[in-house]
Amino acid sequence: MSDVNKAIEYAHENHERFLTELSEFIKIESISADDTQKDKVTEAAKWVAAHLRKIGIENVKLMDTGGHPIVYGDYIKKPGAPTILIYGHYDVQPVDPIELWETPPFETSVKGDYIFGRGTSDMKGQMMATINAVEAVLKIGEFPINLKFLLEGEEEIGSKNLPAFLPANADLFKADFCLNPDAGMISPSEPTITFGLRGLAYFEVHVYGPAQDLHSGMYGGTVHNPAQALAELIAGMHDANGTVTLPGFYDSVRAVTEKEREETEKLPTTPESYLQQTGAPALWGEKEYTPALRTGARPTLDVNGLLSGWTGAGTKTILPAKAMAKISCRLVPDQDPSEIYNQLVKYMEINVPETINWEVKELNKSPWSITNLDTNGIRALHKAMESVWGCAPLYRREGGSIGVVAMLQNICGVESGLVGGSLPEDNIHSPNERMHIPTWHKNIDAFIHFFFNMK
Repeated sequence: MSDVNKAIEYAHENHERFLTELSEFIKIESISADDTQKDKVTEAAKWVAAHLRKIGIENVKLMDTGGHPIVYGDYIKKPGAPTILIYGHYDVQPVDPIELWETPPFETSVKGDYIFGRGTSDMKGQMMATINAVEAVLKIGEFPINLKFLLEGEEEIGSKNLPAFLPANADLFKADFCLNPDAGMISPSEPTITFGLRGLAYFEVHVYGPAQDLHSGMYGGTVHNPAQALAELIAGMHDANGTVTLPGFYDSVRAVTEKEREETEKLPTTPESYLQQTGAPALWGEKEYTPALRTGARPTLDVNGLLSGWTGAGTKTILPAKAMAKISCRLVPDQDPSEIYNQLVKYMEINVPETINWEVKELNKSPWSITNLDTNGIRALHKAMESVWGCAPLYRREGGSIGVVAMLQNICGVESGLVGGSLPEDNIHSPNERMHIPTWHKNIDAFIHFFFNMK
């Protein structure tokens, strides 16, 4: 029996234990956005570190970032062999609205082929799939390549301390390729490699009117309502086609090539599939682009939240003193997140009426990334997936943002292969998050193949 098959056999024999360990990991409420949960986030980091040591990873340590720690470890026994950096994040999203969960979010439950719980799909489950694969290979003999781990606790809050941490530790994290399972698949039968991610620019727009809330009967129609003014400003940020109207927004956008249009048309993502996945009554956006291109290769501007006036039960007839909108832009090559702030400010300067005051606050930003498909790492992933699923993987550009991918590329010179078993219906960032267990098992097998393909 080959070493690959021995490792896969070991993984299959330990499926139940792997699932039990994942359940233990899920129980740790590592919500990085909640400052009251800081101890829990650190507990999760320590749990991961202890698990790496248990399976035989060396030089495991928690590294201070100024926020939640990085878990580092390595297994470097093969001089001259490729070095793979394994990325993951052990933090999770908040669980609100808690009343929509059918089971407690931090107590896993298995229903049919799915395991439910916060972090099952994004991304404790995906991270553990790589670690389980590493364990399986280590248990049957010598590891064929060298390994490093970068497991962070701040991905869900924008990896905000990595821009300072990585330059100071760039040499430590240098590698030939990064295996990043923080992505997903189009369906359980269609393995997928993500080679591009959009960047992110996130803002708050604040609008101020009177010094305090006013009686809407006494002052309505005389004092400009900040909520009304903000609604009008937001409405003007798109035209009738769904095109963003910020000045200069598209000036640096890299055009979608005919080849990319052709490749995207091979994906099974159709307008009907988007409607089925979202439950929306109809699709919206730039009509000259397909939905798959709109979500992967075109930039966007979205309102993520609105706050103004009285939103409690019953009535309160006020004219609010202020209004706020949270606005995010997903960015594509070659847009600069810093420039988007200037464009939003310029839009406000042109369009804000003299009846209100305003400010734009920049909250977060991360760059876009594109991986070269002509690399040993991508070829090894392609072959691994083909071995397990019996078909070639699909390639796509993803609409989301994972800041570490661009940072590793720009700071450490490491390109990433984005894979994983997260499925479109897994409710990541939402109540009742889940993971498809058979796909999880297949990904463990694929990662085992990948490690041997890289030697």
